[in-house]
Amino acid sequence: MSDVLVQRDGAYTTITMDRPRRRNALSREFLLDLTRAFQDVAATDALGIILAANGPVFSAGHDFADMAGASHADVRSLLQTCADLMRTIQSVPQVVVARVHALATAAGCQLVAACDLAVAAESAGFAAPGGKGGWFCHTPMVPISRNIGRKRTMEMALTGDVIDARTAAEWGLINYAVPDDELEKATLTLLQRATKGSPRSKALGKQALYAQLDRPEQDAYLYAIEVMAASSQTPEAQEGMTAFLEKRPPTWPA
Repeated sequence: MSDVLVQRDGAYTTITMDRPRRRNALSREFLLDLTRAFQDVAATDALGIILAANGPVFSAGHDFADMAGASHADVRSLLQTCADLMRTIQSVPQVVVARVHALATAAGCQLVAACDLAVAAESAGFAAPGGKGGWFCHTPMVPISRNIGRKRTMEMALTGDVIDARTAAEWGLINYAVPDDELEKATLTLLQRATKGSPRSKALGKQALYAQLDRPEQDAYLYAIEVMAASSQTPEAQEGMTAFLEKRPPTWPA
């Protein structure tokens, strides 16, 4: 039985990590199952994806049962498998929102940071605890650092302390921290807001945003100009401009 649940509800699909007995720890098999789930949903007409979890922890990060005593090559391969999941989340055409109800630590926090958007319950927490132990959180800090900036990155990485959801929102790791009983509604509301407009235009926009984010400003402009100029020729762009000029709601191509 898979530890990953996939459920379609209208325009959106929820991918739920269902490994509570292991605190949703990211074993190799679990990472591969999650990656396949995102790839499968990517091939559908779903407009958005919610990444959720069952159990007392959103995700405890890597499963040390896979890593203790493993060879250098095996650990490298497992970390690559994890990075492949993060890149898959950012490459699928759908908007991906993490719905975080509890602790997201190490690679579990990496998973939240890799999603396009994130909403957390006020009782949730986030940590990169490697700084407290013997194995630093090198790979989790890649997407985390791209969300929160240098000084806060250093604080999370070096102290290993848990930050609460309100702090995570202030730092930019998540979009919103909400009362626990409003988590599902707030997540869905954000996803609905983020999926308005042409799905194909948004998919291209998401891809281009990730491609330019870490480029120097001049290079980012050169890239964005070419993408925006090319996309102006698509039916979606032409319909959007025509509808605006004609003062009518757009009708997006199928």
